Amino acid sequence: MGFDVPDFSTLMGLEAHGPDVFVGVSPDYPWGRVYGGQVVAQGLRAAAATVDADRHVHSLHAYFIRGGRIDEPIRYEVDRIRNGRSFMTRRVVARQSEGAILNLSCSFQIREDQADVQESTLSTDLGGVGGGTNEDWGMLERRGVCQEVGRTAAWLRMVGPLGDDPVVQACALAYASDDLPTTAAGSSHPRMAELDGDRMTFGDIFVGASLDHAIWFHRPAPADEWQLHDFRSHGLSGGRGMSIGEVFSADGVHVATVAQQTLFRERTR
Repeated sequence: MGFDVPDFSTLMGLEAHGPDVFVGVSPDYPWGRVYGGQVVAQGLRAAAATVDADRHVHSLHAYFIRGGRIDEPIRYEVDRIRNGRSFMTRRVVARQSEGAILNLSCSFQIREDQADVQESTLSTDLGGVGGGTNEDWGMLERRGVCQEVGRTAAWLRMVGPLGDDPVVQACALAYASDDLPTTAAGSSHPRMAELDGDRMTFGDIFVGASLDHAIWFHRPAPADEWQLHDFRSHGLSGGRGMSIGEVFSADGVHVATVAQQTLFRERTR
């Protein structure tokens, strides 16, 4: 059984356990393991607690090492790799009793008054803001608007309100960013057509897991308001699937870019 975690703010309420060490807990998830987006979000929260308030996350890169247990706290150990005049770099290792479950690096930058050019645009073929099929789960509201070979898209928002703390809002985006990439990459697999209701499930065919995950934060936007996550598969090779997605606010601001590699190993027994 997981811990009593009623909302996202509680999930981000890490306890300090000595210098640059923080501990978080997990709610119950129906699949029985810790959700990868949670560990990324908590790892980012731990890192942000060690940087100056005027530095804002602009990118993170994470490797999922093993699945986390929901019935055990997670220990986040932060390494202050570099403190520069404009950038601060942190490394975070998340651990449980079985060993490391996540290795994350992230970089924080001061706000700079430089050119702001947006080339990507919000797709106009996916309907209105917050429309689509209700697929809510846990702390995440989801409205599916596209599920086809090579593409998965949905409007997502964290159950809120979360307040105006930019760190919490960035962590919320990180949490949501792990929801769709696996589905997008998996849509390219020729055996996905065998998944048909109760006759065949994903676990009957595949051993699957998120392998690594990256986020580039372009512009701040509240993750407790609707954001479109639009992912496209970039194919499969060596048992790994690749998907890249863009995140847009409801008014078309390009908020972030996300990339993930996922394991799709066919079962042999």
